[in-house]
Amino acid sequence: MASSPDPEVDLCKIPLIALNMSVRKSLGLYLNPRNAVAADWMTVAEVMGFSYLEIKNYETCNNSTGKILEDWQARCGDATVGKLLSILTEVGRKDVVEDLRPQIDEDVRKYCECLKKKAEPPVQVPEVDSCFPVSEPSGITLEDNPKGTPELFDAFICYCQSDLNFVHEMIQKLEQTDFRLKLCVFDRDVLPGSCVWTITSELIEKRCKRMVVVISDEYLDSDACDFQTKFALSLCPGARSKRLIPVVYKTMTKPFPSILRFLTICDYTRPLPTSWFWVRLAKALLQP
Repeated sequence: MASSPDPEVDLCKIPLIALNMSVRKSLGLYLNPRNAVAADWMTVAEVMGFSYLEIKNYETCNNSTGKILEDWQARCGDATVGKLLSILTEVGRKDVVEDLRPQIDEDVRKYCECLKKKAEPPVQVPEVDSCFPVSEPSGITLEDNPKGTPELFDAFICYCQSDLNFVHEMIQKLEQTDFRLKLCVFDRDVLPGSCVWTITSELIEKRCKRMVVVISDEYLDSDACDFQTKFALSLCPGARSKRLIPVVYKTMTKPFPSILRFLTICDYTRPLPTSWFWVRLAKALLQP
């Protein structure tokens, strides 16, 4: 049986990213079918602020409700669970709110618990040694000084293993030139032995000014890339701080991720001098 979230939790402060796929699919079951009587996904999209042409384009999607939720989450700074429930109530779909509220409350509870765990230091038992006390290293990257300032970066590079050759080229063009940028490349810079998700969240939120997302067909199948992208988006709703920079370096056969389509792209595949590409990317990362 699902437990309720803290009654003091303000749902208008819980970002939409807290809702898992099961809730989003259930919303689609209610809203995707065209309905002459009750409001459907089109009405919800209109209240969310989507234009007529945008709504018409969503008609071709298999799950129109899921797409508008992703895009609303990416472009709107107040895309929260509370705002979604308010919109559903406004368009007269209290039945959806009432039926799905237990699932939504459970997702919110899990999200709040996750935030609480990240905020609390882990409870550790000191290692027992018969001769000398042993302390755990607190650094997470190669250049970390556990007793001093943590290592900081200009950008976190979100990529999958099949795109590693392009990441190597990025290192050469941005770090080993006059730009002298400092990139965080997980396989190169992060020390082994700690929780991947905890380290990734720490690096993206506190250690890196920007995040470069290397988009490819393989990226779309990567759970790690999906987590990194959505986590970064949750830190800057609507991309108002220009935190994410999508990069396309080879032709794709799959659709570009809709969650990023509102951001300006650095496209390596365009028939332009490659120097223009690297200068644009470098200048974006050098912004304060």
